[in-house]
Amino acid sequence: MVVRLSRHRLLTLFRGVLAALTLATLTLAAPASAHASPTSPAGVGRSEAAAGWLARQLVAGERLEVVFDGVTYPDQGLTLDAVFAFAAAGVADDSGARALAWVTRPDIRDAYLGDGATEAYAGATAKLALAVQVRGGDPTDVGGVDLVARLRSLQAPGGRFTDRSAYGDYSNTFSQSFALLALDRTPQGAPPAAAAWLAATRCPDGGYPLLPAQPVCTSDVDATALAVQALRVTGRPTDAAAGLRWLLSVQRADGGFANAAGIPNANSTGLAAQALRDGNRPLAWARARVFLAGLQVGCAGAPADRGAVDFDGGAFDPGTAARATGQAVLGLTGTGYARLSASGATPGAPVPACP
Repeated sequence: MVVRLSRHRLLTLFRGVLAALTLATLTLAAPASAHASPTSPAGVGRSEAAAGWLARQLVAGERLEVVFDGVTYPDQGLTLDAVFAFAAAGVADDSGARALAWVTRPDIRDAYLGDGATEAYAGATAKLALAVQVRGGDPTDVGGVDLVARLRSLQAPGGRFTDRSAYGDYSNTFSQSFALLALDRTPQGAPPAAAAWLAATRCPDGGYPLLPAQPVCTSDVDATALAVQALRVTGRPTDAAAGLRWLLSVQRADGGFANAAGIPNANSTGLAAQALRDGNRPLAWARARVFLAGLQVGCAGAPADRGAVDFDGGAFDPGTAARATGQAVLGLTGTGYARLSASGATPGAPVPACP
C-alpha cells in the first residue's frame, strides 16, 4: 500500500522588482494578516523561515507523512521535496541528513523505488538519485543499490524512461526531467536521446504536458517548469526557451501561476519561479516571488504555522502546507535543481522573530 500511495503522490505532485525587494526586507512587527512577511532583523529570511517550519514538521525528525482516506502513511517523495528545500534555503542541514537517511533505509527505499527486479519506478529512482547527489552522496551506492545503473536500465530505445511494473507504466514528464537532471551530474552525463525525447513532447504552444503522447497536448505549468530546467542543463536551450516563453504567457497579473484546475497556488508558482530565475527571467521571477510572499504565514498566524506557505491563501490547511512550502522555497530562492547543493548549509530550523 505504501508503494502505491507513494507513486500516487508522486504523480499528483508532478502536476515588480522593487516590490519584491521591499517585501524581502519587511519585518514581522505588525502584519495585517496571517499571510505576511516572516522576515526578521535577526536575519531569518523568507526561504529560511519556510524551511525551518518544514523541518519542524518532520515526524520523529526524519520523515513527512500524508493522510489518505483517513489513514496516515509515510511519504518518501514529499520527504525528498523537503531535502531539496533545506538545500535551497541553506538551513536545516541536520534535518536534511536525517530525512535522506530515512528514505534510503532499505525497507523504505525499496517501498519507494521498487525491488529493482519486477518493480522499478523511473521517477522515484531519479528523484532519489538527485537528492543523494544534492547532499553530496554517491548515487551508485545507496545501501548497496546503484541508482544510476538502475535508472539507465529503465530507458527505452526511443529515449523515454519508463517504469517496470506489474501495475503499469506511470512515467511522465517529471520522471523524464528528474532522470535527465540526475544523470547530467554523473561522469557519463545524460543520454542525448532522452533529452531529445523530452524536447519532442513539447506542445504547439511551447509548453510541456504532464502526460506525453496524449491525443491532445495540454501544457502544464509544473511539468513545463521541470522540463525547462532539464532541457537547459542537457544542452537544448532552444527547447527550454520555448517553455519559458509559455510560462511567461500564462503568468497571472499578481505574479502567480495556476494548476490544471485553474487555481493559483504555491506549488505551481514555486516550481515556475524556480525555472524562471534559473532561465534568466528575473523580472518574472520577482513577480512570482511576490505572490509566494503573500501566501507565507506571518506573525498574525498561529505560532506553530509561522513561516509556512499556504497552498492558495485561503484558510491554512496543514494537509497541503508541507508540499506547498517545500516547493515555494525553491521559488523563493530561485535555485534550479541543476545547481542545488547542501554544501555549506547550516544546521537548525530557523524561527521567525515575532514581537
